[in-house]
Amino acid sequence: MIDNASIESLKNSIDIVDVIGNYIELKKAGANYKANCPFHGEKTPSFVVSPSKQIYHCFGCGAGGDTIKFVMEIEKLSYPEAIEKLASMYNFSLRYSKGSSDYSDAKRVLEAVQTWYVKNLDQNPTAQTYLADRGISAASIEKFGIGYVPSGMQVMQFLQRTMLPTPQAAEAGVIAQGERGEYYARLVERITFPIYSPAASIVGFGGRTITNHPAKYINSPQTKLFNKSRLLYGYHLAKESIYSKKQIIVCEGYLDVVMFHQAGFDTAVATLGTALTAEHLPLLRKGDPKVILAYDGDNAGVAAALKAAIMLSHAGFDGGVVLFPDGQDPADLIAKDQSEAVARLLRTSKPLIPFVIEKTIESYDLSDPRAKEAAFAHIKQFLDGLSPIIKDAYIPLAATQLGISAALFGKQTQPSRARESFSQNKEDQDVLDILKTLVEEPNLMEIVLDMVDIKMFGRYAGYFDLLVKGELNHPFFVGLKIKDDVYVLDEEKLMFSLRKILVRFYDTELKRIVADQNIPFAKKSFLIRKIKTDIIPRLKRGELVAYDKDFFS
Repeated sequence: MIDNASIESLKNSIDIVDVIGNYIELKKAGANYKANCPFHGEKTPSFVVSPSKQIYHCFGCGAGGDTIKFVMEIEKLSYPEAIEKLASMYNFSLRYSKGSSDYSDAKRVLEAVQTWYVKNLDQNPTAQTYLADRGISAASIEKFGIGYVPSGMQVMQFLQRTMLPTPQAAEAGVIAQGERGEYYARLVERITFPIYSPAASIVGFGGRTITNHPAKYINSPQTKLFNKSRLLYGYHLAKESIYSKKQIIVCEGYLDVVMFHQAGFDTAVATLGTALTAEHLPLLRKGDPKVILAYDGDNAGVAAALKAAIMLSHAGFDGGVVLFPDGQDPADLIAKDQSEAVARLLRTSKPLIPFVIEKTIESYDLSDPRAKEAAFAHIKQFLDGLSPIIKDAYIPLAATQLGISAALFGKQTQPSRARESFSQNKEDQDVLDILKTLVEEPNLMEIVLDMVDIKMFGRYAGYFDLLVKGELNHPFFVGLKIKDDVYVLDEEKLMFSLRKILVRFYDTELKRIVADQNIPFAKKSFLIRKIKTDIIPRLKRGELVAYDKDFFS
């Protein structure tokens, strides 16, 4: 069992925004963060994360809880498994009252194997020569922990000699099990590149062949520690610079990253043998950097850059694209002492949206009307995926390059209408502020009960009733606690809000009374005079006039 004090220490050492940000793309929204809920399909973000309260809540489906609950739900893990997953992600050592942790065993295997790989590099001249020929310095080899894995038999002998358990080595992705139950090494005779989580915990390896194997690069398989679609090579070394420089360079390979860093471009990272995907976006979003795609200039590089630029543009990222000329990659140029040329290319990167427009149009023969029509449809589809204001800004560019009228793209957005959709209902604001205040300061409930009636809370009357009954754990109140546009009021502001809802209530009652033909004339006259000349004026002067239900009986 995991020691309870150890669990509490883990909770105190991690941040819910950082954890959830590894799984979904969070965007700052006042004091909180918002996203589309990962637990139900939605187009408008209703999933809110509160860094101050260390909780999350979805206003759409009601899901909510703390960091551990989120990992349990998103990874489909039990409570102990979620704790161990978090501990592994953040290099935290759990204490156990008995037994051991599968996660810590897998991590121990990876760390031991990495140390061995590094030692092996010193004993392999072929691997050393390859790295030297690529221009990689001894300092870079040490910084990135580059190593070498020998034959499969030597891997199995190492595991036996160090008494590392083979089942855990298989779970860590170091070895695999054949159809007849035999174990064999996954990486053989390759230069190794250790892969780390953003928190610098080793999770897997990449391997580059030096024996002309058909598969030039191989990565660790998917494991409970390693998910290549959520990781970026070198991120653990680059993240501080990414945050400070507000820039991240995304390239295509391990050696590109190593050489970028060696030349001083220390915000470089790479995908792990896969294209940039939506699963990478949460990691790219951290620190809100400008994203520079630094890809080879061949057909494959252009296609990959175009796909990534479309995705980043639709996700609202700022950034640009650099395509390295003459079939060279960044590592090649840096190895040839052309770091200044690389710096110049990075400084003059093509902005993402113009790059997409230009490269998309280049693939069509605009002299052919049907091809021109197809290009227009393609560009319009891309622009329709942007925010309205960004779309409007780039319609003239797209129209000019296509040689058509901007009017063909349809009616442009009206910013005033966009602002209207974000306006806050003032009546709801007052009521929600009062409810949130009572959630956070229940000692003020008696004051509120003395002044108003439940029906004054309108469509929120049911929630006010729940508050009176003390049911503070209702999902509505959990969500209310982390809404950054609803406020906890001090006593003076609470009185002010109570007066406002009382004035609105009496204004409404006045109209109802005037229209009600069933109220006797004498009573109607009294009620109208009382409300118009006494109650409302007193409220507007700042006096808090308590509601008297007997007044209307």
